[in-house]
Amino acid sequence: MMSHIKGDRGFTLIELMIVVAIIGILAAIAIPNFMTYQAKAKQSEAKVGLGGIFTTATSFFAENNTYTVTTAAQLGYAPAGLPKYSFSYAGSTINSGSTAPAGSGNCGGNTTVNASLASATGFTAGARGNIDADNTCDEWSINDLRSLVNNLNDVSS
Repeated sequence: MMSHIKGDRGFTLIELMIVVAIIGILAAIAIPNFMTYQAKAKQSEAKVGLGGIFTTATSFFAENNTYTVTTAAQLGYAPAGLPKYSFSYAGSTINSGSTAPAGSGNCGGNTTVNASLASATGFTAGARGNIDADNTCDEWSINDLRSLVNNLNDVSS
């Protein structure tokens, strides 16, 4: 008995369709997860920036015995690069050069974030940005007790 060897005939259309279907299912699962992880990574900018504001405000308090400033520039903090978030301290915006799109959520650099405030004994600083180009803003705040809070989460889980 002679058995037939497949030889140069290649793959059947059904085999190719099964492979394409498997790749499509894997992509349908992986792409949304990737987008969520990417947005969460962008949120680290707000966390790092607010940590910098906390350190700067604590140093300012050590030198002046108050957290109160006349303008946010007096604090001496400025984020590096082209941030996606707008940061505020004592009711004024620290950086107005946010690269976040200013859609209907108005997440651009010209807003005062999270009603930031500063008094002689405490402060609250804020960060606001649109990290995934939709109409929802991502908002964070930190206070003099180093309590970091995500007030409005733009990352859908």
